Amino acid sequence: MSEAVEPAPELGATDPAPQPTGGLRFAYNTNGAANHRLSDAVALIGIAGYDGIALTLDHHHLDPLEDGWVQRTEALARDLHARNLGCVIETGARFLLDPRRKHEPTLLTPNPEGRARRVAFLQRAIDIGRILGAEAVSFWAGVPLPGVDRGEAGQWLLEGVAQVLDYAAKHGVTAALEPEPGMLVETLDDWALLQQQLPALKLALDLGHCLVTQEREPPEAVREFAPHIGTVAIEDMRRGDHTHLPFGEGDMDIGGCLDELEAIGFTRLVCVELSRESHRADRMIPQSLDWLLRCREERKQ
Repeated sequence: MSEAVEPAPELGATDPAPQPTGGLRFAYNTNGAANHRLSDAVALIGIAGYDGIALTLDHHHLDPLEDGWVQRTEALARDLHARNLGCVIETGARFLLDPRRKHEPTLLTPNPEGRARRVAFLQRAIDIGRILGAEAVSFWAGVPLPGVDRGEAGQWLLEGVAQVLDYAAKHGVTAALEPEPGMLVETLDDWALLQQQLPALKLALDLGHCLVTQEREPPEAVREFAPHIGTVAIEDMRRGDHTHLPFGEGDMDIGGCLDELEAIGFTRLVCVELSRESHRADRMIPQSLDWLLRCREERKQ
């Protein structure tokens, strides 16, 4: 007779409540816990002491395209409320809309039906954000496909973002566009040009991306764009290399970034994004917050 396997301890809503993290509020992105069930990832994040989650909608984490998404979202909302966790919605899943082409379709896809599908997905993300009481829904522009005129792509982007902003405003949700290395909106200056035409647009600031493009030092970016920031992602990064690294393994002035966020009175979630660390999320979730809190303590001594 085979030996019985004891069930793992439940990670339920009765686990210890998160401990206060001081002036700044931290979240952990579920794309760094891709090997965990969403409920287990949320529990681990809450137990570690974070103030919220950054939820990357994906086929395995609250699939927004499957029937029953409303009920699953409402269940998640109850879980987050029980754990006193806030939320940010991320929309950067790789193959959610097309299993053969990463990130496609985008707001720049030549096919109008493809662009409409991306807009519809972002609107669904806003619906989910409204149910969860999310602080922001983050999205990006996309990469122009070969042969696409950048001027025409820019017009498609303008039209698509305008639709997203209009929908977000009607539902009381903050929509924030993230400059992403290699995409049409790659730098903070690219974002600023778009925002001149769409003043309601907020910035999803990934601090590591500033080191990849080497356009600005990350703490300077916080100070310069303070009035426009809708959400912030943080990780370590090497200059010129778009690899999200655990804290202490790159060139980021993490302490300086946190100082600036505190100086501008940033009260929204600061989201740790370690999308390559799912294989050791059980360790990286608590270790990342411990690192950040130690960093804050050392800077204040």
